[in-house]
Amino acid sequence: MLFDSPAFIAFLIPVVFILWRLNHRTQNVFLLLASYFFYGWWDWRFLALMVGSTTMDFLIAQKIVPEQQNPHRRKWFIFSLFLNFTILGIFKYFDFFAGSFVGMLNNLGLHNVPLPLIRIILPPGISFYTFQEVAYIVDVYNGRIAASRSFVEYGLFISFFAHLIAGPIQRPGHLLPQVQRERTFDADRFFDGLMLIFSGMIRKCIVADNCALLVNAAFGGQLGPPNLWVVLLGTYGFAWQVYGDFSGYSDIARGAAQLLGFHFMVNFRQPFLAPRLQDFWRRWHISLSSWLRDYLYIPMGGSRAGEWKTVKNLFLTMVLAGLWHGANWTYVIFGAIHGIVLPIERFFFPAKTRPAAGSAPEPPAGFFALWAQRILTFNILCLSLAFFRATSLHAAAAFLAGLSNFAWRPEYASAFFMLCLYSVPLFLIDLHLEVTDQEYPFANASYVFRTVLAACAFVALALFSGSSLNAFVYFQF
Repeated sequence: MLFDSPAFIAFLIPVVFILWRLNHRTQNVFLLLASYFFYGWWDWRFLALMVGSTTMDFLIAQKIVPEQQNPHRRKWFIFSLFLNFTILGIFKYFDFFAGSFVGMLNNLGLHNVPLPLIRIILPPGISFYTFQEVAYIVDVYNGRIAASRSFVEYGLFISFFAHLIAGPIQRPGHLLPQVQRERTFDADRFFDGLMLIFSGMIRKCIVADNCALLVNAAFGGQLGPPNLWVVLLGTYGFAWQVYGDFSGYSDIARGAAQLLGFHFMVNFRQPFLAPRLQDFWRRWHISLSSWLRDYLYIPMGGSRAGEWKTVKNLFLTMVLAGLWHGANWTYVIFGAIHGIVLPIERFFFPAKTRPAAGSAPEPPAGFFALWAQRILTFNILCLSLAFFRATSLHAAAAFLAGLSNFAWRPEYASAFFMLCLYSVPLFLIDLHLEVTDQEYPFANASYVFRTVLAACAFVALALFSGSSLNAFVYFQF
């Protein structure tokens, strides 16, 4: 049930209509059942895994609250973390590590070594709901939040369909209180939710899906053997594809949540306008990058234990961030590139010039210096995305080897025109949002103007939507 499919619209409309005719307690039960139906629509076999994981953490949380002074509190806490990450590891990484092990044995001359023939199917959204469960357990253990006494409330926090498959990853202290307290219908927020859904549809169906056609041609060889122009088309196109795709998904998720009386955090803040890579990670997939900062980087020591340990912590965090995205060595290299560049940035922009956590970065002096850094940062990102998009390290290396070939073909002109046609409007929207600090374009305009804008968006979706075969990129993670 993709967010840009008629099936989801047919699901969402009755859920919204019924919800606002129920009292608070019944609303939560209804939304939990609707979310389980939504997840079971993908594959009902994995519903038991999610419910079992949710039940386990719900019960363990009662045993680790600081007030109980349970002598086994720490053991239960470690057991929960171990079990959560073991489940995630088995389902997401078993095939990857087994295949890598077989490949290593082949390289050592040991062929046809018998291994169990096990193929693990990746459950939808397991990376996202596992991270939410871990955040909840850690926050309860540290006394940041109280353990939920209602399975319905905790179960809805984990499985709420708007964020279940691809985030944004919701913090317990942000979403759980919204589940627990009574919600009232707000016409303004409801209208804003509709506008966010339209914004997400434009980003996904027009920008991402059309850029995907170009990217598939570049990486698939339809534009000829890799050269400088094919590499630029492929990497630049994929940058805008994955940005339009995931920011579009996040807008639809946030919009759907607002129709139901919930508020989700903003997950993207014009990331391609970041002058430095560290600023990029403050703007890109904010729910994941802040989770990695608070639950991985800082617990490892962060930047408190000297410069070399800071470099190590940054590198390990980014490598694990890359591996979180997928079970392939290409994602490890993607994370490693960021883990190498971030410490280099720290060297050239030492601590006295770096902003405090959560604050806006200090821009470089001068208009041209600012844009030079933005362009450099964007190109470093695109280099790493070549590994993100490629199917193997060999394919990525062969694709990037084309950078030394400058051969031009006439059809590249139309390909670059297509890339500009679908990426430049989103770029201009980001410039507008950067200046106005709004959640979506013209968020403060009149209802009439925004209604007309939504009607235009509906027409644009009908005329310019790309291939319907392109599922949301982050669904595979």
